[in-house]
Amino acid sequence: MPRHGMHRRCLPTGKIRSEMTVTHTEYLTIRTERRYEIRDITGEVERVRAAAGLWDGFVLVSTMHITSSIFVNDHESGLWHDIMTWLEGLAPTGLDYEHHLTGEDNADAHLKRMILGHQVIVPVTNGTLDLGPWERVHYGEFDGQRSKRVVLKVFGVLAPA
Repeated sequence: MPRHGMHRRCLPTGKIRSEMTVTHTEYLTIRTERRYEIRDITGEVERVRAAAGLWDGFVLVSTMHITSSIFVNDHESGLWHDIMTWLEGLAPTGLDYEHHLTGEDNADAHLKRMILGHQVIVPVTNGTLDLGPWERVHYGEFDGQRSKRVVLKVFGVLAPA
């Protein structure tokens, strides 16, 4: 359930307007079928924005695992292939990484996550995700086939009455 409070802000005219603020948190669980995979989660981000009633503010989307990422780019399979190929060139699978001395075999996944990042902040304006014409929010998985969580945290103001 979103928590509401009062927020006061100065308008350009110098007048002060009171609005109801909203914060709302949801968790998304993702389990991929493949070790390496990209998924478009823009629909989930919009669903959470709508559930919170956010009119103006932000949605923070952050993966809660160290071998996955969140990024904004085009939803196009050729680009997804290019991204994975590029990442593999920068952090190849199968090298003799120091991390593997711990018994793990996923050092490349940790490095790939660092390259793409672990979170994005999506602006919301007039009740709409304020993304560019081809921009979509994506979940990148680099050590999949198990459940992982993404936190979606909404903060901003509700629609004017």
